[in-house]
Amino acid sequence: MAQPDNKKFFENLSGAGKAIGVLTSGGDAQGMNAAVRAVVRMGIYVGAKVYFVHEGYQGMVDGGDNIKEASWESVSSMLQVGGTVIGSARCKEFRAREGRLKAAYNLVQRGITNLCVIGGDGSLTGANLFREEWSSLLEDLLQQGMSEAVQKYSALHIVGMVGSIDNDFCGTDMTIGTDSALHRIIEVVDAIMTTAQSHQRTFVLEVMGRHCGYLALVSALACGADWVFIPEMPPEDGWEEQMCQKLSECRSRGSRLNIILVAEGAIDRHGKPITSSTVKDLVVRCLGFDTRVTILGHVQRGGTPSAFDRILASRMGVEAVLALLETTANTPACVVSLCGNQAVRLPLMECVQMTQEVQKAMDEGKFEEALNVCDPNCGPFPLQSSFNVAVLNVGAPAAGMNAAVRAAVRVGISEGHTMFAVSDGFEGFYKGQIKEIKWGDVGGWTGQGGSLLGTKRTLPAKHIDKIAEQMRANNINALLVIGGFEAYLGLLDLLAARGEHDALCVPMVMVPATVSNNIPGSDLSIGADTALNAITDTCDRIKQSASGTKRRVFIIETMGGYCGYLASVGGLAAGADAAYIYEEPFDIRDLQANVEHLTEKMKTSIQRGLVLRNENSNDNYTTDFIYQLYSEEGRGVFDCRKNVLGHMQQGGAPSPFDRNFGTKIAAKAMQWISKKLKESYRQGRVFANTEDSCCLLGMRRRALVFQPVVQLKDQTDFVHRIPKEQWWLKLRPLMKILAKYKTSYDVSDSGQLEHVVRNRPKEADTSTL
Repeated sequence: MAQPDNKKFFENLSGAGKAIGVLTSGGDAQGMNAAVRAVVRMGIYVGAKVYFVHEGYQGMVDGGDNIKEASWESVSSMLQVGGTVIGSARCKEFRAREGRLKAAYNLVQRGITNLCVIGGDGSLTGANLFREEWSSLLEDLLQQGMSEAVQKYSALHIVGMVGSIDNDFCGTDMTIGTDSALHRIIEVVDAIMTTAQSHQRTFVLEVMGRHCGYLALVSALACGADWVFIPEMPPEDGWEEQMCQKLSECRSRGSRLNIILVAEGAIDRHGKPITSSTVKDLVVRCLGFDTRVTILGHVQRGGTPSAFDRILASRMGVEAVLALLETTANTPACVVSLCGNQAVRLPLMECVQMTQEVQKAMDEGKFEEALNVCDPNCGPFPLQSSFNVAVLNVGAPAAGMNAAVRAAVRVGISEGHTMFAVSDGFEGFYKGQIKEIKWGDVGGWTGQGGSLLGTKRTLPAKHIDKIAEQMRANNINALLVIGGFEAYLGLLDLLAARGEHDALCVPMVMVPATVSNNIPGSDLSIGADTALNAITDTCDRIKQSASGTKRRVFIIETMGGYCGYLASVGGLAAGADAAYIYEEPFDIRDLQANVEHLTEKMKTSIQRGLVLRNENSNDNYTTDFIYQLYSEEGRGVFDCRKNVLGHMQQGGAPSPFDRNFGTKIAAKAMQWISKKLKESYRQGRVFANTEDSCCLLGMRRRALVFQPVVQLKDQTDFVHRIPKEQWWLKLRPLMKILAKYKTSYDVSDSGQLEHVVRNRPKEADTSTL
C-alpha cells in the first residue's frame, strides 16, 4: 500500500492580493540587504506586492516617498553591500500612539497588512505592539472616514528577523550581522598580532557589546587571546593579580605578545566598569609591559557581509515570506530563527521576554542565572591515571584544522592526558613521526591556515601492522583524527583491523575537516566556511570587474570533487544565476534554458550574470564546454569570461566560523575520549572494541552527535565520496527562485511554530557557529 505523500510545496501558497512591507530598524548590520533582497524577490515570486519602507519606523510614520513599491531589479547588486540600503533610523514618534496611528494610515492607504521587520529586540517589540493595537488604530481611522479600507485590512501580520551584530537575542543561535562583525574583529586582531610580536607588546582591544559579550568571547576564542572581559561574567575580586600572573606566565613560556579583549559593557562584581584604558594602566603599572589600546568601534558594523550572513539572511528572508503566506488572524507574531543548522519559527514575544529576563538578571547581579549554563555533567572527567592520546590530520588541508588541533591538545592536557602529535597523517604514523606535543607548542595556531602538523591522503590499510606497532611502542590509548574523506576511510580500516591487533582496540574519534563538506554523518565540516568566503569574495570582485562594461556572464569553476556544496551554497551567497553539480544531473536542454533565461535578464537593466560549476559535475559538460556554449549562444547580447578558482579555496586564514567550530568540536571530541578512556580502563590498560568506541562527531540538523563510523557506511556513496543524502540540496531551489527561475520548493520542514527552549542539551548548543 502506497505511503501518503506528506510533502508540502510552496507553489501551492499564493501571495496574490497581498502586500508586504519590509523595513530595517535600529542599528545596521551586515546582511540586512540580503534579507531585504530575499523578501522582495520571494514576495514578488509568489504574486504579492512588496514595498520598501525607507528609514525604518520613521519612514512608516512619515509616509510619502518613504514607502515605495519594490521591483525585481531594484534589489539587484544588493547582496554584497553592507549596512542597509533602505535606511534605518531611531523613531521617538512611533513610540507614541499618535505616531503609530500615522503609520497605520500610511500602510492602509497602500493595502499593506504584512510586515517583515529586520532589527533588534526593541524594533521587534515595537512591531508586536503595533500589531496588538491594530484593531483600535483602525477604529480611529474609521472615524476619520476610511471605512472601506478599514474593513478590508482588519488584521496586521508581523514576521521578524533579528539583525544585530551583538548576537544578543534569545531564541536564535546567530543573528544577521554577527558573523560579519567577527570577520572585521579577527581581521584587525590578526593584523595587530604581527606588530605586537615584533615589539613584544601587549594589546588591549575593545569590541562592541554594551550588554552582550558574545563578540568579545568568541573573538577571544578565535584568536587565542590571553584574557577576556564580558558583561555576563564579571571577574571575581582579585582578578587584577590573576590576570597579571597569567600574562607573566605567557611571557615566561616564550610568548612575545599578549592579547586582551574587552567588551565595551564589561564590569566587575560590584558593577564598576572595566574599560580598556583601566586594563592598560594596570598592565603597565604591575608588569611594566609596553601596552597599547585599540578601540575597534563602528568598523565592526561596516564592510561586506560574510558568506554565512548572506546565506543566513537569504534563508530567513524566504522563510519570513512563507510565514506571512501561512499566517492567520490567530497566528502570533513570529520571529524566524536559526537553530543549529535549521531555520525555525518562534513566537516573537517569547523570545523578547527571555531576552529581557537575561538583561534583568544581569542588572540584579544574578550573573549565573543570566548565563543559564548550570549543567552538572559539564567539565573534565576524573581520570584514574594519565593516558596517551594521539592527534593527526588526514587528507587535504582545510582552514581551521590548526584551531582544532590546538583545542584538542590543550583540553587533553587540562584533563590529565599526555598528548602526542603525528606528522603527515597515517603515512607519518607508520613511519614513527610521533612526538609529544605540549601546551606552548600550539600557541598562535588558531589563526593559521593549512595544517601545521602536515597532512597526507595515505590510507592505513597497507600499513596496519606498522601503525599497530607504533601504537604499542608509544602506548597510545586513544586517537583523534581530524580530516576529510580519507580520515573517514582510514577509521574504517583501523576498525576492521581490530580483530588482528589489540593495540587498535582503543577509543577513536574523527572530526570532519574538508572544504568539500562531503563527510557522511555531518552537515558541516571545518574549512568549508573559509572556502565559501573565498568563493564569495572572488565572485564579488569578478562581478565588479564588469561594472560599467558591456553585458557579461562569468563561468566560475569551484572545488568539491563530486560534492556540489561549494557551488550550490556559494552560488546562493554570491547571487548566482545557475550552479551545475553532480547531484542534480543536467543535459544540453538545461544548459540551453539557462542561456535563454540569462539572455532575457540581459535585456533588462541587469548587466552581469554568474554561473558556477562544480569541478566534477559532468565529464562531458566541462567548464570549457559551458563557456563556449554560453559565448556562442549569447553572441550579440552578452560576452563570457571563465575562471577556475582552484586551490585558493583551500588556503588563507580560517574564518571566525571555522576557528570556533574547530575549537568547539575538537574540545567536545576530547571530552568524549576522556569519558571513553575512563569507561574502558581495565586492569591497568585500555581496551575498547565496540562499535561506539570508534565514532565520528558531526553536526546533524540541530545537534552535535557522536555516530559509530560503521553505522555510516550505509549512508555513503563510496564511489563518488559523498553522503547519499545531503541537507543543502534543499537550499538549491532558493538560489533558483532568487534568480527568477520557476521551480519547486519543498517547505515540509517549515510552518511549524515552535517554542523557545530554555535549557537545550549541550549537544545542541551551537552558539559559536
